[in-house]
Amino acid sequence: MTKYSPGPSATAAVTALTLALTLTACSQEPPADDSPGSPTGTTLSHIHGLGARGDTLYVATHDGIHTPDAAGRPTLVGDRRDDFMGFTVTANGTFLASGHPAPGSGGPADLGLVESTDSGRTWRERSLGGEVDFHSLDTASDATVYGYDSADARLRVSPDGVTWEERATLRALDIAVSPAAKDTVLATTETGVARSADGGRTFAPGKGEVLSYVSWGAPDALFGVDPSGVLFRGTDTGTASGVRWARVSTVPGGAPQALTVVDARRVLVATQDGVYESRDGGRTFERRVAVASGKEGH
Repeated sequence: MTKYSPGPSATAAVTALTLALTLTACSQEPPADDSPGSPTGTTLSHIHGLGARGDTLYVATHDGIHTPDAAGRPTLVGDRRDDFMGFTVTANGTFLASGHPAPGSGGPADLGLVESTDSGRTWRERSLGGEVDFHSLDTASDATVYGYDSADARLRVSPDGVTWEERATLRALDIAVSPAAKDTVLATTETGVARSADGGRTFAPGKGEVLSYVSWGAPDALFGVDPSGVLFRGTDTGTASGVRWARVSTVPGGAPQALTVVDARRVLVATQDGVYESRDGGRTFERRVAVASGKEGH
């Protein structure tokens, strides 16, 4: 088990995460191709989220949702090039996202919560349009939606994606909800991973490994990645002591931009030079699609 103790490496990690926490949006860049369903160039950049339906990989970027074709080239899904900051795929296959509309598309600056029931080909507003920009989204086992509102540094929770309750305020980069205990929520902070046992109403102070992203794909599949790309596997103690983290490997490609865990064996990580997939619990990785070095993730 890797134990946390303050030192130069921890200081560097905190600095990297602090810089990431100051970012509230990505700058927009011109799209490479305006044709839906066609390859959009050799690389993507500015990855904000990852998801999977079966063997199909989906990559949420500041220029729409993409999926790699048979040759590993990113292909735009649908015709929306919105800046999808928060993104998750629910247990029933629904895509949930948030962020900002593409330049020139009209509408409010913040998407609120939008959803797609056809794997990203079309989208509709679910709630909070013009009000909220969620930078991280996750769902509990009972379909409760958790969203981290970056503008207010507040966790918001909804039983149906329509009505929302404001809960704790904290400076975080990413959140993850336990698949087994709907009120257990983790948040990555500058001092470590903060844990809530009451649905995000309160959080214990962040401690332990300083991670950028966390993802809880199954009860036995909790992973986190630190600012340098080191992947950890976590065990939730179910107590105030929080999560015990054990180092697994280092993901290729440098600093991470996103992390999604599908199950105990399948782990997806976007770094500075690619979106990588592991089928052995994070011990080894294969690059699925190339990425041009992005300035940040969320």
